[in-house]
Amino acid sequence: MPLALSSAALFAIWFGSETVFGASSEFLKGGLYSVIEDPFGGALCLILFGLFFARKLYSMKLLTLGDFFEQRFGKRTELIASFFLAPPYIGYIAAQLVAMGLILNIITGLPTWQGVILAASVVTFYTFIGGMWAISVTDFFQSIIIVLGLVTLAVILSQKAGGVISVISDVPKGTYRFLPKPEFKEIVLYLSAWSVLGLGSLPSQDVFQRVMSSGSIKVAVRSCFIAAALYLTVAMLPLFISLCVKHLYPDFAQGDPQLALPQMVLSHTGIFVQVLFFGSLLSAIMSTTSSAILAPAAILSENFIRPLANDRFNDKQLLLITRLCVLGFATFATVMACLRSNIYHLVGESSILSLVSLFAPLTLGLHWKRANSTGALLSMVCGILTWLFFQYYETGWPSLLPATIVSFVAMIFGSLWAKEKNSHG
Repeated sequence: MPLALSSAALFAIWFGSETVFGASSEFLKGGLYSVIEDPFGGALCLILFGLFFARKLYSMKLLTLGDFFEQRFGKRTELIASFFLAPPYIGYIAAQLVAMGLILNIITGLPTWQGVILAASVVTFYTFIGGMWAISVTDFFQSIIIVLGLVTLAVILSQKAGGVISVISDVPKGTYRFLPKPEFKEIVLYLSAWSVLGLGSLPSQDVFQRVMSSGSIKVAVRSCFIAAALYLTVAMLPLFISLCVKHLYPDFAQGDPQLALPQMVLSHTGIFVQVLFFGSLLSAIMSTTSSAILAPAAILSENFIRPLANDRFNDKQLLLITRLCVLGFATFATVMACLRSNIYHLVGESSILSLVSLFAPLTLGLHWKRANSTGALLSMVCGILTWLFFQYYETGWPSLLPATIVSFVAMIFGSLWAKEKNSHG
């Protein structure tokens, strides 16, 4: 892909329901400090990927992120890494489907669960038929629609509210607080918020597959930085729009904050703005959902089913298996979307599993020559077990930080121990 397509595809990864619905509702409740995870963490992930991962991974000529674990650590590690890579996407896909269900409910009155099923059917269809190329081309045009729709709405609402200065000054004290208080626990919570998407999405197939689809190493690296800047800039628009809604129509902010923005647009704007806003919103969510469905399907077929079948499938058969996996993941996510409804939490949970199991093996595997399969396997298992322990006992501390630290320590210890053992052997 050329630079424009590649940048648009990377920008569209997270610009979906959690940015427009989730982040804007969290911002209304807790200000800038409560949206560190997204969009700031999402932009950090793209910057870090461009700086430390894109160049090395691109030169390895990999099809999936699971292929990295096979090349670097062997087939056994590839299988276990793939097991940790694929499942987190179910919650992420579910979050996007919930958002589309909510939109269809607001526009048409269709029950949310029926909207979820309808949305899942449409997105699954074009992902099933067109794969990565269909996703990338639609992302490019959808990104243009997203920016136009949000800029138009922001301009109209700010004019109604008496200008930008009037809107941004009419906020509760502490709305723009960005840094933590100088207390140890708050600093730890702050760092964990940055880490959820900022570090947790580095070992993810959807970021990987879009960067690797770039036309060259230079395009891959540049598109990461352009997408990060674009994402952070455009993601500020829903936050500003939510302030306009609170300023102009405080009644809408009293109910479910996830619905404040779309309900206001439906009640207080003309048909042109409604079409532009809901069109851009559906575009954003569909582009995010399609890549999230394709990513785990590619991993499951390429890095789990193919090795277990001893490579007896040809390319045509593997393509069919991947398409069946697309249907499988879409079905699981649709069921979850019908059962749960908090978009922001669904997205956060989906990134944490990758962070505590795969971030250390990927990072040290790329940048530390002594890293080996023993260290990688120990890192994955210890990271997950530590996370489960802290989740179960609810210590009040974020479970992802100790789990990530343990994962790194296990990676280093396991690699050095195996090397020592082999040298004595």
